[in-house]
Amino acid sequence: MMKEGIKIATIGGGSSYTPELVEGFINRYEELPVRELWLVDIEAGKEKLEIVGNLAKRMIEKAGLPIEVHLTLDRKEALKDADFVTTQFRVGLLEARAKDEQIPLEHGVLGQETNGPGGLFKGLRTIPVILDICRDMEELCPDAWLINFTNPAGMVTEAVLRYSNIDKVVGLCNVPIGMEMGVAQLLGVDHSRIRIDFAGLNHMVYGLDVFVDGVSRKEEVIELISNPENSSFVKNIEGLGWEPEFVRSLNVLTCPYHMYYYKKKDMLEKTQKEAAAEGTRAEVVQKLETELFELYKDETLEQKPPQLEERGGAYYSDAAVRLITSIYTDKRDIQPVNTKNNGAIASIPNDSAVEISSVITKDGPKPIAIGDLPVAVRGLVQEIKSFERLSAEAAVTGDYEKAVLALTINPLTPSDNVAKAIIDDMMEAHKEHLPQFFPKVLS
Repeated sequence: MMKEGIKIATIGGGSSYTPELVEGFINRYEELPVRELWLVDIEAGKEKLEIVGNLAKRMIEKAGLPIEVHLTLDRKEALKDADFVTTQFRVGLLEARAKDEQIPLEHGVLGQETNGPGGLFKGLRTIPVILDICRDMEELCPDAWLINFTNPAGMVTEAVLRYSNIDKVVGLCNVPIGMEMGVAQLLGVDHSRIRIDFAGLNHMVYGLDVFVDGVSRKEEVIELISNPENSSFVKNIEGLGWEPEFVRSLNVLTCPYHMYYYKKKDMLEKTQKEAAAEGTRAEVVQKLETELFELYKDETLEQKPPQLEERGGAYYSDAAVRLITSIYTDKRDIQPVNTKNNGAIASIPNDSAVEISSVITKDGPKPIAIGDLPVAVRGLVQEIKSFERLSAEAAVTGDYEKAVLALTINPLTPSDNVAKAIIDDMMEAHKEHLPQFFPKVLS
């Protein structure tokens, strides 16, 4: 049985996103009585942890709620007897992301945080750390739920399902909720009236149908997004419009990340131009983060500042706290999450992670079976799933050849020799965060 009130441990507690999460816990306190919130970080994140942690305490004090906030660099202390563990960290910090984005561009390949070479290397750095956290959880809070927001969320969830003993894991992303909000705006209705049937993978998810008050409005929405001015209704990937014929014929809602696959050349050129003019997205985010932390330091600030939405994490707390609340209260509402497929999508292995609309229960998400994906999108989803599985295997085994194979089969990579050249450059650049490939570095 859960104790009176809930203990939540947040790994990567010094993140600029933490005020979003705290705001969510405050807003849902009646349903989700959080007793202790433990914010954990590493030595390099100590200063940010203290700044964010103090803001969290001020927010909770202003709300008049009895939530204790603890700041620590000791992960094990935070995990002991936790009910929920949330993960939102970045191995190598934003400096590593900048390399993920810059190095592929030097080879004429898209550099992006969670897709292609950037997604691969983020996974290679992150998965061993997540599996380490899972081992600690087995020992210190075996009944806890792991709620993972760390990108690449699909690949990380895949790795936990395959290579750890933690089966109470759910991956979460703010793209589906962003799509819901965007559709609500297009239709001029409140978000609470919208439901989208989501299926696919993280950052490769499709909306198979759209309902308002339970009535399908898909055809109308498809028509609206076939207008180039409406094509990207989620922040941080500004829309290059779709060809109307393509959208109408595809007949499902795309997510913003599909731009990288269906508009490879345009998106590569756009990214190259932006990197030359104002730096990579990581460098832009570094500036935003510096400004945010200056705001957070203000001892009179007692709420999440509106500038946080520019960081790309809009609706993150809504999605996160909604999910935790629904597990805790056995709400049985429908939410899009990353979970084990269990036959919900026919052409994806049962034991793989998928991003899919699921009924959220006290026993976790129950994915809603859709049969199969439309033939037009099925192949791309399977290709990305193969990439995720091989990447997770390379991350766990430190198998260099498997990493080359994973990147070669990714549709953003033009050839095997380019894949190998990128892998070699990025392995060298990230050496300190890839001990599984460079065991001698530690000796």
